[in-house]
Amino acid sequence: QVQLVESGGGLVQAGGSLRLSCAASGRTFSRYYMGWFRQAPGQEREIVAATHWSTGSTYYADSVKGRFTISRDNAKNMVYLQMNSLKPEDTAVYYCAADPRLVLQMVPTLWDYWGQGTQVTVSS
Repeated sequence: QVQLVESGGGLVQAGGSLRLSCAASGRTFSRYYMGWFRQAPGQEREIVAATHWSTGSTYYADSVKGRFTISRDNAKNMVYLQMNSLKPEDTAVYYCAADPRLVLQMVPTLWDYWGQGTQVTVSS
């Protein structure tokens, strides 16, 4: 049974940093894309960043390029999202997700596995 557990959310002032962690378990993720999504109140869930577990290729949404960094620790089965220069518009619930497809999917509904989410609030 796949389990994704996020941690690291919280309240931070604009310009600050947070690091989100995702503990993945339940299977071998070597052929999976691992992604971070976010959903703000009244808005649709959107992809923030993604990485392929084996190749290490990465994707970033334009809104976070240069500020966020996705990384993974294969030995610990952990995926991280380092968020710097945070803005109030980054406020959302952040979700870790996993998908075994060969091509990175931008649509959240196509991802197979999800964590429970962690709240990130950026005050101005």
